[in-house]
Amino acid sequence: MSESVAPGGRGMSVASAFAGMRSVAPVVFRAGCPDCRGRFELAAGALRLAIGASSRTTFYSFTCPDCGASVRKPAGDRIVELLTGGGVRTLRLHSTL
Repeated sequence: MSESVAPGGRGMSVASAFAGMRSVAPVVFRAGCPDCRGRFELAAGALRLAIGASSRTTFYSFTCPDCGASVRKPAGDRIVELLTGGGVRTLRLHSTL
């Protein structure tokens, strides 16, 4: 495969840099509501992650699409890793000492 250089010798064009790339499916997360017991999939934009100073203050939250309840669940290290890797917006909580 040969590389083409854009006019002026400044490197390759955007079109050639991304040639052959496929679109990526959006990340979805499976979740459940403790109030209505509904099971569903949520996009990263529907979740929020709050990272506190300890495991007791680290959690994720979302609004149940079935019943509208505000849901808050604890997030251990693995959940934090999955949510941050999947593009969930994160809020870092700071302690007030």
